[in-house]
Amino acid sequence: MVIIGIAANRGCEMIGLMNAPTSSINRKDLVNAAARFGLIAALALFVIGQLSANAAPVETKGSSGDNKQPGKANPLKPPAQGQIPIAFVISEDAVIIDFCGPWEVFRDVNIPGRQDGPFQLYTVSDTTSPIHAGGGMQIIPDYTFANAPAPKVVVIPAQSKPSEAMLKWIRESTKSTDVTMSVCTGAFVLAKTGLLSGKSATTFHMAFGNFAMEFPDINLKRGARFVEDGNLASAGGLSSGIDLALRVVERYYGRDVAQKTAYNMEYQGQGWMNADSNQIYAKAPVSTAEHPLCPVCGMDVDVATAPKSVYKGTTYYFCSDDDKKTFDSAPDKFATATLRR
Repeated sequence: MVIIGIAANRGCEMIGLMNAPTSSINRKDLVNAAARFGLIAALALFVIGQLSANAAPVETKGSSGDNKQPGKANPLKPPAQGQIPIAFVISEDAVIIDFCGPWEVFRDVNIPGRQDGPFQLYTVSDTTSPIHAGGGMQIIPDYTFANAPAPKVVVIPAQSKPSEAMLKWIRESTKSTDVTMSVCTGAFVLAKTGLLSGKSATTFHMAFGNFAMEFPDINLKRGARFVEDGNLASAGGLSSGIDLALRVVERYYGRDVAQKTAYNMEYQGQGWMNADSNQIYAKAPVSTAEHPLCPVCGMDVDVATAPKSVYKGTTYYFCSDDDKKTFDSAPDKFATATLRR
């Protein structure tokens, strides 16, 4: 993802994610149009309901990290009036799907009887000068850390190395948030605040090794789609943030509203109803002579052109010079899961 995620940022960017253009169609018009389909919509929602009934229960990580409840576990209480403010903390190289995915989820929530959306969305950064997100998208933050409204939800995507002002703002804001959530290697930013110490969290699967070594006092959950621990939450990589956002919607407004939001978005993922649905990523890939992997991030390498280091008679290959430097700083920590040639 970024420097803090070492090669993980590059891994995310190599997937070639692009942000879809913003639709000029009013979302309420879409909802009203969908309603006119009557029986078709009702049948579709019935099918979704049946799928949900058969889904595995949501695992909600409280301070003890062991409570499991189905449905709307660990509910949040929305305000009687007004919107719920959600701050998206961004800086250079912010990964687009990490914050635009949750942004779209919160934007699409429709509560019957309300004329406006239940969430107030805004971006916050060190300055209001333009930043460049992943792929070069230019964004002008709405607020700085000095003047941003107090949030009830904070979203932290993968991005460049966090400033001290960012870390301080996240610490202070989290004292009164309902949820402070990271997405992908945004978990490194949240971990650097110290708030995750002694708690459970997850991150992008290619960053598991780095995260575990950098933050040994955090209980890393490999194979979790998302993890909740008190008012802190962390999602796995990239699209996992959409599921965690839907989970937050469910905690505020119930499963029916979250399901309707996913349906209107044409999002068919079920991960928001099963926090353990990322088990495919729980086991780290193994580097072999036929399929060598970088010992730092786990990505494929080309031994003909890759930077390399020799440690105790074994040659190790890397995706980048930055990964080589990371390995060289503590080779013994990476040596057990690497290619031996």
